[in-house]
Amino acid sequence: MPAHQPSRRGNAGRRTGGRGNAGRDAASRARAARSDANRRANLPRRTAYDVLAAVRDREAYANLLLPRLLAERDITGRDAALATELTYGTLRGLGTYDAVLAACSDRPLDKLDPPVLQVLRLGAHQLLATRVGAHAAVATSVDLAKVVAGARVSGYVNAVLRRVATRDLDAWLPLVAPDPAADPDGYLAVRHSYPRWIVGAYRDALGPAAEAELEPALAAGNDRPRVTLAAFPGGPPRDEIMPEGAEPTRWSPYGFTLQGGDPAELVATGTAAVQDEGSQLAAIALARAPVEGPDAVWLDMCAGPGGKARLLDGLAAQAGARLVASDIHPHRAALVSQALTRAPHRAAVVATDGRRPPWRDGAFDRVLVDVPCSGLGALRRRPEARWRKSESDLPALAELQEALLRSALAACRPGGVVAYVTCSPVPAETSDVVAAVVSDTPGVEILDAPAVLPSVPDVSSPTPQFAQLWPHRHATDAIFIALLRRTE
Repeated sequence: MPAHQPSRRGNAGRRTGGRGNAGRDAASRARAARSDANRRANLPRRTAYDVLAAVRDREAYANLLLPRLLAERDITGRDAALATELTYGTLRGLGTYDAVLAACSDRPLDKLDPPVLQVLRLGAHQLLATRVGAHAAVATSVDLAKVVAGARVSGYVNAVLRRVATRDLDAWLPLVAPDPAADPDGYLAVRHSYPRWIVGAYRDALGPAAEAELEPALAAGNDRPRVTLAAFPGGPPRDEIMPEGAEPTRWSPYGFTLQGGDPAELVATGTAAVQDEGSQLAAIALARAPVEGPDAVWLDMCAGPGGKARLLDGLAAQAGARLVASDIHPHRAALVSQALTRAPHRAAVVATDGRRPPWRDGAFDRVLVDVPCSGLGALRRRPEARWRKSESDLPALAELQEALLRSALAACRPGGVVAYVTCSPVPAETSDVVAAVVSDTPGVEILDAPAVLPSVPDVSSPTPQFAQLWPHRHATDAIFIALLRRTE
C-alpha cells in the first residue's frame, strides 16, 4: 500500500473517534442540563436561605426583601410559592425547630457557623411542616450547605437532619418542650415558636380571657394571612374594583381580601392599596369619633409609609376637611406623598419630628398617632419581629410612645379627638401608655372606642374603653385603638 494512502483501519479509527467525541459532547450536555435543572430546583431554597441570612445579619425585612429577590431571579409559579413557604415558615417556626435541632445535634447551636444553622432550620421546616419528602429535604439541604458553608459540613448536616426525620413534630414536642402542666408558658413558647416573654405579655394582654384564648392567639400569629386591600374613599366603589374571587372585609366598608394572586395591578393603578383591615378600622374609628365644634383639619402624625394617610385623606374629604401628614424620616414622608399621589384632595405632607413639630398647639380637630412599636401585633406578616425584640426594649419604646401621645394631645384643639394606635397587644405599649399620659395631662377624656365600631365584636376585653383587635378573633393584625378627647 502506498505510504501516502491511509489504511481503512486508520479511517475507521478516526470515524470511531468522531463518534466518541460526539458521545462525550452529548454526555457533557446531559450533565450540564442536569446541573442546570438541579440549580433551578435549588434556587427557591437558596433564595429562602439568602433572605434568612439577610434578616439575621443585616436586620432586613423578609416581606420587603423576598419579593425583590423573586423578581430579580425570575422565580415564579410553584418555585416562588416554595421560596415563600420556606422563608416565612422557617422564620415563624424558628424557636420550635431550634429546640428539635438542639436535641439532634452533638454541638451547641450557638457554636455553629450561622450559614450551617440557617440551612438546618430550612431543612427542619421542610421535614416537620411541609410535604417535601424526607429524602429530598435532606439531600437538598446537604447540597445547599456545600454551597454556602463548604463541603466539610455536609456530613454533619446530613446526620442532624436524618435524626430530625425520625419523628414528626407532634412526636418531637413531648421530648423537647417543657411539661405543659409544670411550665405552661414554656411549653407554649416551644409549641408555637415564641420567646417566653411574649407568651407572658400576650397572657397579660388577654386578661381573664387568657385561659381560653392564649393558645389560639399564639397559633393565629403563625397563620398565613390573606392579602387585604383598601379602596379609596371617594374613588370607585369597592364592589366595582374587587377582582373575581375577592371577598369584602367584614367590618371595613373599603376593604377586601384576595384568595391569591398579585395585587400589583390594583395598586399600580391607584384604585386600591394593601392595608390590613385592622389598620383600616383605626382610621375609621378616628373619623367616626364625635368632635365638638369645627371639623376642618386632620393630622396623621406618624404617617409613613402612608396606608392610613391614604384612607384618612379620603375620609377627611368626605367630611369637608383636609389632611396634614407627617413623618420624622424623609424617605417615609416621600412614601406618604407617593401613596397620596392619586388623591384628588389637598393633603399636605411634611417631614418633621412629631415630638418637636412646626405647627402650633391646638391646630387640629382630629389627630391620628400610630406610634412606633414592637410590631408584635403583625407577626403573621413579619414573623422575624418576635426574634428581634426583647422585653428590655419596651421601656424605651414606651417612653417614645408617651412623648408622641403628649405631642398629639397638644396638637389637638379642645373638643377635638386623638386616636392613639399601636400594632401591638402588649399592655406596656398600649393601655399602660395611655394611662400614664392621661394621669398627668389635664383636660383629657377617654372615649368609648368600641362604641364607634359597634359592628366589630369582642374588642373591649380586658379594658372596656379601649379597642383591641386580635388575629384569632378578628383575622386582623392585633391593632390597639384608644380615643381621647381634649376637654380644655
